[in-house]
Amino acid sequence: MEKILYLAHTQQDGTLPKVALETLSAAIQITKDLSGSTMMVGLIGQNIQPAADAIAASGASKILGVSGADFAQSRYGSDVKAAEAIANAAGATLIIAPATSRFSRALPGVAFRLKAVIDTHISGIQTTGGTLQIQRWYYRQRMIATLSRTARPWMLLVDSGVFPVWQGAKGTAKVEAVSVALSEKEQRTRVTGVEAPSADAQTIRPDAALLFVAGAGWTKKQPDGQTHSKEAETLILGLLHKAKASLGSSKSLVDQGAEGEAVLSFISHLNQVGQTGATPRHPKGLATCCHGEEPHVVGWRFINERRAVNLDANCGWAQGKADVLYVADAFQVMKKVNELLDKS
Repeated sequence: MEKILYLAHTQQDGTLPKVALETLSAAIQITKDLSGSTMMVGLIGQNIQPAADAIAASGASKILGVSGADFAQSRYGSDVKAAEAIANAAGATLIIAPATSRFSRALPGVAFRLKAVIDTHISGIQTTGGTLQIQRWYYRQRMIATLSRTARPWMLLVDSGVFPVWQGAKGTAKVEAVSVALSEKEQRTRVTGVEAPSADAQTIRPDAALLFVAGAGWTKKQPDGQTHSKEAETLILGLLHKAKASLGSSKSLVDQGAEGEAVLSFISHLNQVGQTGATPRHPKGLATCCHGEEPHVVGWRFINERRAVNLDANCGWAQGKADVLYVADAFQVMKKVNELLDKS
């Protein structure tokens, strides 16, 4: 029998992020699968009541909370203290939390204080024969491992896109406040403001419905014997803005700058998708001017619907790596797509 604690933090508006609601689905499922287990909820934030009310129908036996202005922003000192206090109040043997940047930074420190074990980047959870098993990818998502532990407490940080978003009726939740006193040292880090790019300048959108991946072909010589990097930038940025898509890139494209070749000004290694880059999870993906071989495709394994545009009918995408391959000029295709988006 496990005492399960679902731990989450609120956003600035008092709501829970998407990944937190996905992780709640996982916690509820684990509670059902492990006979005799109970689930409690722990919330951290400035005002946690809206979040508590939103998940009132989750079936939690108790909702514990640490709230106040000191816990509004992500800060290691206060986050560790709050999470430790909630875990001790719950007496949890199994702690499940979303792998947000805030928790990914703080919870390993909590595990140390609780003398717990922790596993991060969880990509799957299942119960076999009454034993909880987790899954993690290794070697750039080329190998998957199934793990189980007997040590307790056991903390799990669950990645986004693995479980469905929990949906339930709102209610009026009773929150039991957990008292946390912060020392001056634990409050010395202060957030004085946030600097963020405008929505139009943002190219990485994890929650976008479409991932658009640009390959090195965009900066190569075109049929007229000339490169058209500026036109490529206009077409790609136009699509990102109109479709609210996220931008990915092949390694060959982001590496071109170091080789003295033309590059797209808004692409960096942060956009890189594949064996040595990110492994995003979007409902749909469209690759353009990419060779489509395994180092790139390995980053696409969690895309539900994969399409590609390439002039070569025998390219890697045509070898079963894409659901649909359009044998066409990406410049012409994207120009037409942008025209259609203008009309929609």
